[in-house]
Amino acid sequence: MITLLTGKKGSGKTKKLIDLVHEAVEASKGNVVCVEKGDTLTYDVDHSARLVNVESYGIEGFDVLYGFLSGLCAGNYDITDILVDSTLKIGGKDLNDLKAFLAKVKTLTDEANVKITFSISADSADFPAGIAELAEIK
Repeated sequence: MITLLTGKKGSGKTKKLIDLVHEAVEASKGNVVCVEKGDTLTYDVDHSARLVNVESYGIEGFDVLYGFLSGLCAGNYDITDILVDSTLKIGGKDLNDLKAFLAKVKTLTDEANVKITFSISADSADFPAGIAELAEIK
């Protein structure tokens, strides 16, 4: 299952994401991973969740991000939730590339039985057709 937290910059997406991390930690019988660009969430995310700074691993672009998420799932079958902050800063600003990325991630979520949430700094009205079929938009 894929969920998108959408909205313009400053609309509270990161705060919602942090709340979702805490909810996932409480509900999960496995592991929760929070992926961010930079280290701004260090003191906000529950210590029970694994916090990963993609800058430490040179993750840039949607293809590389997909490979990284796949590696997380392959390396730890106990991951139940992955939450990604600042998705467009990591993957790129092209919303058509985002759509192609989400199509691949959908297959990953189905195979690995993991929930992935992405924060997207864009208005959902600007999304290309078909994204709503790939993910729940909030």
